[in-house]
Amino acid sequence: MLADSLEHLVRGIVDHPDDVRVTARSLRRGELLEVRVHPEDLGRVIGRSGRTARALRTVVSALSADGSVRVDVVDVDRR
Repeated sequence: MLADSLEHLVRGIVDHPDDVRVTARSLRRGELLEVRVHPEDLGRVIGRSGRTARALRTVVSALSADGSVRVDVVDVDRR
């Protein structure tokens, strides 16, 4: 559910919504959501001084019932 919500939010921000991929992994310290976007959209998702990425993390943390969720933004070229 969190991955779907995050993917929906990011698709609304970027110019290439078909390239958005969100993968969820469980770690010892909580859940990790990895966001992969087109290289041209990386700056748009991160935002000025990281404001957009911070806002996305805040929204995902508020939606999380478990609490501990980490969100990483990665461009498509870096796998």
